[in-house]
Amino acid sequence: MTTELVRYVDHTLLSPTATVADIGSLVAEAKALGTYSICISPAMLPVSFDLGPLKLATVCGFPSGKHTAAIKAAEAAEAVAAGADEVDMVIDLGLIKAARLDATRDEIAAVRAAVPGVLKVIIESAALTDDEIVSACQAAEAAGADFVKTSTGYHPAGGASVHAVELMAATVGGRLGVKASGGIRDWATAVAMINAGATRLGLSGTAAVLAGAAS
Repeated sequence: MTTELVRYVDHTLLSPTATVADIGSLVAEAKALGTYSICISPAMLPVSFDLGPLKLATVCGFPSGKHTAAIKAAEAAEAVAAGADEVDMVIDLGLIKAARLDATRDEIAAVRAAVPGVLKVIIESAALTDDEIVSACQAAEAAGADFVKTSTGYHPAGGASVHAVELMAATVGGRLGVKASGGIRDWATAVAMINAGATRLGLSGTAAVLAGAAS
């Protein structure tokens, strides 16, 4: 099960104090553990280290989502040009709260047009009602996203929950992936997220989570 679970993992370092040396350590650990990818801040691109089989993910509009669609698209395009395979964008939560679903779809579509690879849409599920979670997922699907993602890990409302993952998975019905991220710090929680329907996990403490499989 450990080998299977680790292939779900985007091994993540989004600290504002991260250095190039820290990225090198992240890459080495990800390769040693066998994770699917690394996920780093766009300012840390391009990566000079040999990634081997690892995919390279980054973020845009992070972490608040309060950027214009044009800025998010430009940030995503620059990241792709610098080598990013996948982009995790943060939506403007205010648009969802105001039920401006067309505007949400349009901003996701703007980033979609800039990302030829995998696009994940961070909806900050802990800050939304169930109906808003459903609406955000529907907007992401309508805009052509590949994944919906629970959280940035930076919102005071919290990170991923089993309930949110279940609801997101039910809404997208296997047509999109579901990434659980934010506050997943132990093996039991990681497994619970996968059982709830997550097809990718965002983990910063991957080694510690995997070590819990033996306990």
